[in-house]
Amino acid sequence: MKKLELIALEGIPLIEEGDDLVEIILSAIKRNKISLSNGDVLVVAQKIISKSEGRYASLNDVKPSQQAIDLSIETDKDPKLVQLILNESKEVVRYRKGVIVVESILGLIHANAGIDRSNIKSDSNNPRVLLLPLNPDKSATEIRKEILKKTKKKVGIIINDSSGRAWRNGIVGIAIGSSGAEVLSDLKGNLDLFGNTLEVTEVGKADEVASAASLLMGQGKEALPVVVIKGLTESEDLNGAKALIRKPSEDLFR
Repeated sequence: MKKLELIALEGIPLIEEGDDLVEIILSAIKRNKISLSNGDVLVVAQKIISKSEGRYASLNDVKPSQQAIDLSIETDKDPKLVQLILNESKEVVRYRKGVIVVESILGLIHANAGIDRSNIKSDSNNPRVLLLPLNPDKSATEIRKEILKKTKKKVGIIINDSSGRAWRNGIVGIAIGSSGAEVLSDLKGNLDLFGNTLEVTEVGKADEVASAASLLMGQGKEALPVVVIKGLTESEDLNGAKALIRKPSEDLFR
């Protein structure tokens, strides 16, 4: 019998800059009476990674360029926020009132470069926002190595975030960082039930896992930013979530 078990860790406190995420996660695992096993995967919300790494920006510290001012008029957005979006981007892909879709410096196609205002402490006189981690794959690797050091368990780490899709309504969880978890499963050459050879099938395993964990994490005040997943095949995949990013030359939506 094949099965997966997903467990959202309760009791994770609000994360502050400089917090020891690994110690916080392992303490929560102990309080929730969970035993880690080799092959388990921990899905960690991007937001607590960014918070622990101090990826905040205060709008009062931003001086918008003329490009940001012009784009803010087109999109009805704060020009200071638009400047931050441009700072975090390689290219503006599309825009309309209320949203700017960009290719971020991480290579992700994201609305507003993944910059977020929700669930962070802020000051109405100097609003601040949260940026994506500088290197989510590196962040995942550091967490995996530290957990291995402290527990002797080989677990995988996936950092997930919410993202829209060009051809579907609704946001879903995607993997933006990964270490020691299977990212892509290439089924080309395998046979289907009728003996036909699969020619192009490639499964985004890390995205599927990230999305499953998002069901428990929620999008509001749930405060469940870490999910333990048991039942996945143990993996030594160190390619990182960047392997999920399609080359621009192969992207039919651009």
